[in-house]
Amino acid sequence: MTAPDHEPHEEPAAPVPGADELSVRDRALLALERRPWPGPGAKERAIREELGISPVRYYQLLNALIEDERALREDPVTVNRLRRVRDARRGRR
Repeated sequence: MTAPDHEPHEEPAAPVPGADELSVRDRALLALERRPWPGPGAKERAIREELGISPVRYYQLLNALIEDERALREDPVTVNRLRRVRDARRGRR
């Protein structure tokens, strides 16, 4: 009698490398959000120059990103700060 191909208690195969990681773009969004800004317009200019997207698109992507648990694992301080700011704004409406 031969042994079965796998035992029911076996660990599943390792995930595909990078499958549970943030994309380069997502990391860039978080990095930009961590930086201090000297004055009005500087952040918007950096968004356009460094990421090549409009500020409106940046905030759309960022709002979706802060809901991603991978982002929370990657940068909990920034993500939690952004969630608090968002929740405070919602509370004022």
